[in-house]
Amino acid sequence: MTFIKACFKEKTPYTPVWFMRQAGRYLDEYKATRAKAKNFLDLCQNVALSSEITLQPIEILDVDAAILFSDILVLPFEMGLPLEFKSGEGPVFSRTIENLDSIESLRQNAHKRLNYVYECVADIRAKLSKDKALIGFSGAPWTLATYMIEGAGSKAYEKSKKILYTQPRVLHALLERLSDEIKQYLSLQIKAGANAVMLFDSWANALEKEAYLAFGWAYLRDIAAFLKREFPKTPVIIFPRGTGVFLEALDGNFDVLGIDWQTPMSVAKAKVGDKFTLQGNLEPARIYNLDSMKKGALEILQVMQNKGHIFNLGHGMIKDLPRENAIELVKFVREESSKF
Repeated sequence: MTFIKACFKEKTPYTPVWFMRQAGRYLDEYKATRAKAKNFLDLCQNVALSSEITLQPIEILDVDAAILFSDILVLPFEMGLPLEFKSGEGPVFSRTIENLDSIESLRQNAHKRLNYVYECVADIRAKLSKDKALIGFSGAPWTLATYMIEGAGSKAYEKSKKILYTQPRVLHALLERLSDEIKQYLSLQIKAGANAVMLFDSWANALEKEAYLAFGWAYLRDIAAFLKREFPKTPVIIFPRGTGVFLEALDGNFDVLGIDWQTPMSVAKAKVGDKFTLQGNLEPARIYNLDSMKKGALEILQVMQNKGHIFNLGHGMIKDLPRENAIELVKFVREESSKF
């Protein structure tokens, strides 16, 4: 698989490409499939529908990797926090983490109750072309913890930061519980057929460097080290959004580092060097305009020159991006990167 070779910095005929949120509302096919489910959580738990959605970007865009269609919050849901996806609000937990007692009340072995995820992985892998990779994923401990503490998405993370600075022992206890579950959750995805796994730390940018290294990155390093010991041939991808100013401080035993669009790839390359394959990092909104899209993509490809690089966006696909431009972007990346 071209994607897996690139993860390990092996020579590839072109730079492999896939997109975060490549299965989404910009595709009419996605909206049609989603309409078959009672709600979003039901969609994530429905193996047939989740598998269908995962495969749509492969068929429509011809990307080099599929990423499991699910949600990062199914793990805390199975840990016992009641979850609802409300229209116009997003995910909401009606019960939250406030102290050590609320952590102790969480259910053990949540990863064992996520069989619908593993069944979906196996179903997708059976249907997916052998030259296409399947990426499994999880939210990172810090990002999951913020949802579990705040009860929903947040702009300022007041509750999470208050616990961090006034009750650090409580936050570490939650992060440790999450890390233990994530290790097993991703292990079972790999055993079910995932060719690579990815950790999304979407809210890494909520913390200053010192706090993030202690409460965010330390746990990602631990999870990655565990996975690489258990599955040395399976690439581990980490996406710590908003950490561009201290990328040089991010080390560990993993294979691919995702770069967000706010960090120029030339800066990321200079800071990281050849430690990891870099993934990214086109500004998603550039896809609205064909010329801007190609200009931005070419700048990234010229920096990386088809060495240690997986082309992606610097964040997820936007819900109304023109699909024809996304299709053209995949072709453009293949053609231009093959020249290096």
